[in-house]
Amino acid sequence: MIDLFSTQIFGVDIFVAVIILAFFCELLDSTLGMGYGTTLTPVLLIIGFGPLAIVPCVLLSELLTGISAGVAHHKAGNVNFKPGSIHLKIAIVLAICSIVGASIAVFIAVNIPKLWLNTYIGLMVLFMGIIILLNLNKDFKFSWGKIVGLGSIAAFNKGMSGGGYGPVVTGGQILSGVKGNNAVGITSLAEGLTCVVGVLVFIASPEIIDWNLAPSLIIGAMLSVPFSIIIVKNIPTKSLKLSIGLLTLMLGSYTLIKLVL
Repeated sequence: MIDLFSTQIFGVDIFVAVIILAFFCELLDSTLGMGYGTTLTPVLLIIGFGPLAIVPCVLLSELLTGISAGVAHHKAGNVNFKPGSIHLKIAIVLAICSIVGASIAVFIAVNIPKLWLNTYIGLMVLFMGIIILLNLNKDFKFSWGKIVGLGSIAAFNKGMSGGGYGPVVTGGQILSGVKGNNAVGITSLAEGLTCVVGVLVFIASPEIIDWNLAPSLIIGAMLSVPFSIIIVKNIPTKSLKLSIGLLTLMLGSYTLIKLVL
């Protein structure tokens, strides 16, 4: 039933519509640090793909594009990932927190009603967006404590529900004293590193995983990276901060609205 302009190249299934969709979702994610999985996964489910055909492929594409976007942001000067740099340290700390947070989430996921979890994530993201918008002209003092705390919470969210990572990590960095363009680059690299664990888990899983979507997602997402780098490099810091605040606010509101519809 699913065609979506399907074709084969060297025996590999390619879905043109999925490439276009992945391009715009990753453009959003690599530009504002959030929105790839949050936007892409529900749309692919609506189209008719099953969860095991979506989640591992999304994680694999996020792994490749996240690391690629992080490297590209570094080369463009949006962030500094030289050995010993504060930005690289933040990305590594966030990745470590992500692994720990996601691991903890696995053990308690079955004991928390999904309604409560989604309400908690929606409210957290909503309030972070409000705080960012109310403090557009304020510079926050850098805090490792906030970075570690918010990184762990973001990973917990992702491990429990598959979402809520980008908005918390990107918005949380801004509230922890990291500049907007730096926060976007750091989130890209940290999320890419985090996805390594998820992909390895699926590879080791006894379940039969459908990887057919992976090539299309990877092609579309990778094509968007150069464009996002240019946007982040040229957009004013205040405008980027405003955009991150507004998108965080909208994602939080959307999560809460879905609970009552």
